[in-house]
Amino acid sequence: MIDHRKLGRELDLFVSDPLVGAGLPIWLPAGAAARHAVEEYVRELERRAGYQHVYSPPLGRRELFALSGHLGHFADEMFPPMRLGGDELLLRPALCPHHALVYRARGRSYRELPLRVGELGGMYRAERSGVLGGLARVRAISLNDAHNFCTLEQVGEEVREILRLIRQAHAALGVRPAGFRLSLRGPGARYVGDDASWARAEELLRSALDGVDHVAAPGEAAFYGPKIDIQVVDAAGRESTISTVQIDFDKPEKFDLSYTDAAGARQRPVLVHRSLVGSMERLFAYLIEAHEGAFPPWYAPVQLLLLPVDAGQADAVDRLARRAVDAGLRVEVDAGGSLGARVRDAARRRVPYVGVVGAREAADDAVALRLRDGRSLDPMPAADAVRLIGAVVAARSAELLPAG
Repeated sequence: MIDHRKLGRELDLFVSDPLVGAGLPIWLPAGAAARHAVEEYVRELERRAGYQHVYSPPLGRRELFALSGHLGHFADEMFPPMRLGGDELLLRPALCPHHALVYRARGRSYRELPLRVGELGGMYRAERSGVLGGLARVRAISLNDAHNFCTLEQVGEEVREILRLIRQAHAALGVRPAGFRLSLRGPGARYVGDDASWARAEELLRSALDGVDHVAAPGEAAFYGPKIDIQVVDAAGRESTISTVQIDFDKPEKFDLSYTDAAGARQRPVLVHRSLVGSMERLFAYLIEAHEGAFPPWYAPVQLLLLPVDAGQADAVDRLARRAVDAGLRVEVDAGGSLGARVRDAARRRVPYVGVVGAREAADDAVALRLRDGRSLDPMPAADAVRLIGAVVAARSAELLPAG
């Protein structure tokens, strides 16, 4: 069975070390390169959609999480407090309290709404050791998160636009959703807010899902509101949430958030929590297995591996490597051992493009490309090869050759 933990070790993507602790993986250079490419893509996708990105600290005073409700409803999943002077500081289990303070930093007008605050930020969950594994379940989480502050009238369209962005991101990454889930309240007293607010939030989400196949999941709502969860299934058949959209009437009330409407009156915004691709850890646990380590070229750790046939092509390969790096590609040169062994190692590493340079190619400033799927291209000018790979990367295509 495909297992992202085994592939992660074989491809040098990440490592777990007992000196760091369970659930705290270290991203190695190859994994970090792939993750960085995905982060850049998602951040740019959000920027074009009107998101403003912030940085916020991964901890806060006890009073912050008491106000947000996380201490009352989430304490068992939070790390113990750290005492410093007269303060108790806690690692945050979510980013929404800090983003509420971003909104509250100054007065807001209805003209600013929806205000979309995005961050790829760290949060921490005190998961039990028995449930931790690889990247799928960790204690230190890097979440692609955002909080969209809207008028009530804007919420429906905002949720529909978020679902559109989620589909766009999934298509680029190669995520294949297993289904949509409308997560609702269940029995018990762990929820906050009144029945009217919950009914309104549920109706808004149902409306956004009109025409989308989904299942209702009573008892799976957040403590502050219902949500749409987009599910994926891993290689072992386990289901998990990778993307989410949540409606929250509670945080704006607790943090006394407001905006001035067209008549000059003070109004309460609605908060829409959303994550396009979830945490980087859970996302890559899924992507490693879905692609069996052979990521689409645009976020492959090494996009082009150059192989000189012998030492006589060293200078030509160095020039080609510099040209490809200057074009924005991730490039390595492998000059050690037999050519056959190096080609096999490139296949083991799932490198999408291998460029072989022999004496003839060096003399002609050319390269012979071998594709990850086994196809070989006739020798071509080095500049053309760089343009070909660059075009595939720019298109964020799963294919190895440009369309057409």
